[in-house]
Formats: sequence, C-alpha cells, structure tokens
Amino acid sequence: MNKSHSAFNELEQKIQYHFKDQKLLAQALTHRSYKTQTHNERLEFLGDAVLDLVVGEYLFKKFPNLSEGDLSKLRACIVNEQGFNKLALALDLGKYIFISSSEERNNGRSKPSILSNTFEALIGAVYLESGIQEASRITHTLLESNYHTIDFGLSSDFKTSLQELTQARFSQIPRYELITESGPDHQKSFTMAVFINDKEYARCTGNSKKNAQQKCAQIAYEILQKECV
Repeated sequence: MNKSHSAFNELEQKIQYHFKDQKLLAQALTHRSYKTQTHNERLEFLGDAVLDLVVGEYLFKKFPNLSEGDLSKLRACIVNEQGFNKLALALDLGKYIFISSSEERNNGRSKPSILSNTFEALIGAVYLESGIQEASRITHTLLESNYHTIDFGLSSDFKTSLQELTQARFSQIPRYELITESGPDHQKSFTMAVFINDKEYARCTGNSKKNAQQKCAQIAYEILQKECV
C-alpha cells in the first residue's frame, strides 16, 4: 500500500479521530478490487449495523416530537447508499481509498457504491477500536454539518408536520414562494422559500418544487422545535 502517513493524518483530522491501529484504518479504506489479503467488506458489514443505531439516535434527539413512523422514514433516507455517499463526499473519502488500477480507470473513486461502503467500513473500524461513543460522535458531527444536503425527497413529509405545528401555534399555514428557476428543461433547479407570519424561515434549492419545499419545511420545522425548548 502506498498511501502516505500524511494522507491518513489528513483523514483523521477531518473526523477528529486518531487510529491507534493504522492497519485497521488501511483495511477500512481497502476496496476488494485491490490486490491484498485484507479488504473492507467485513468492516462494512459491522459499520452498517453501527450506523443504523447511531443515525437512529441522532434523529431521536434532533426531533423529539416526531412519531416512530416519521423517524423510521427519515432514517431510511439516510441509512442507504445515497445518504452515506453524501457523508463520504463531505470527507472527500474517495481520495484515500485503495482500489485496483482497473477500478481506478473506471472512476471507482467517485462511485456512490464504493464511497458508501467505505464510509460504513470507516465507522465500523472506529467502533471496533473505540466503541459506540466515538462512532456516534463522528457520525453525529457529520450529519449535523451535512444534514441538509441529503435528499429526503417525498419519503419524509415535513410539509405536513410543519403545517400541523404552525396551525397549532399561529393559527395559520406556511406560505411557499418560488424564488428562482434555472437550468435546462431536463435538469431544472428550483429555489423555494417558506414564510410563516410573513417571516422567511428557510430558502432551499431542489430538483423539483416539491423537493425544495420539503427541504424548506424541514429547516423551518427544526427552527420552531428549538424555539419550543
């Protein structure tokens, strides 16, 4: 393996964690295509189970008034290839992966499946070395910083939750306004804003108006929830 210690140190600085066993970190970053005796599939298996728990814990604390059903929907939007790919991209994880030359030529460092699996393996390695507390801290920090980059689509209905909350508190419903629309017909981008009592609570961009509205509603709902605490 020819990754320099400085590359490992760079990744460790990003997650604010130093591996006592550098071989464990190297294993977590090794794709099965790489010619070596060990790769990251077993750590990926472990990390998948750990992330299911720590993401659930994060959502449980972040949204104290959401029902079990809504929390499950949110977790399903994060605990998948697309969600973990977002977190891997936030770490520029592809830069550190050991892959074969053929996979390299096939743009393996940017493949969502490889990035997602490597992220799972990385968290699995942290858990194996230092337990659930460190795995949870790293994951929660990443989620908090990148939460609004995750595409929840229509799987989570924050618009309904926000409307119920604003009706109860303000006796009115949120107002959504299209701010800008750009891009070619096949790849439109929409920026929406949400207003409550004529106050703008959030402004978000999505690949559809509904998607952008959901993102706005999600942020506004979170703000109002914090105001209740």
